[in-house]
Amino acid sequence: MKILSITTSSNICSVSILENNTIIKELRLNNAKTHSENLMPLVNQILSETSLSLDEIECIACDIGPGSFTGIRIGISSVKAMAEVKNIKIMPVTSLEALSYNITNLNSTYICSLIDARNDNVYCGLFDKNHNLVNNYIADHIDNVIKMLPSESISFVGDGSTMHKAKLEKYFNNLAHFTLNNSLSSANLGICAYNKAKMQYLITPDELLPLYLRKSQAERMLENK
Repeated sequence: MKILSITTSSNICSVSILENNTIIKELRLNNAKTHSENLMPLVNQILSETSLSLDEIECIACDIGPGSFTGIRIGISSVKAMAEVKNIKIMPVTSLEALSYNITNLNSTYICSLIDARNDNVYCGLFDKNHNLVNNYIADHIDNVIKMLPSESISFVGDGSTMHKAKLEKYFNNLAHFTLNNSLSSANLGICAYNKAKMQYLITPDELLPLYLRKSQAERMLENK
């Protein structure tokens, strides 16, 4: 299965081509303000550099969030357009799932993906060693999230884990483990999509929906007026 994998929910705009779970090529740009300008040129570039066309892509792995509301919308709308025109099926992957694949050589009982949601809030996903979600995704203050996590060895990943590392180390002591690889990767997102595709049906563009977990800042400000 040839997979085109796309992530735009963070500062990084990244695209990859995979053959099943083998990474052929990954391209990435780290500038959140230009995702709308850079995504399709990156897609065209990676197809050109791998001598492929969209007609040969059998699945598009799409990052559905949580993360940047604008970035998620850009990614999903672009994936929908490509998939509709070329009749390509889609595998949605959450950014928290994809981050869990950054952890290799796991010695912990759990993997905890944490994404900064501003003002000491985080998006959280707790996974087992096989990257299966253990509990529902959480969007809450870091102090509340910490209290919800099991008191067992956990490998933390994501920009939320680096931002709150001192607090996590203090609470979990030697049960907390960290990685230097905390950025979202379209390559890992593609691997996750391939693994999910073996167990789940691929979806159509009409079925592709974002995962926000909480309302946007603009919506919250409007409600508070």
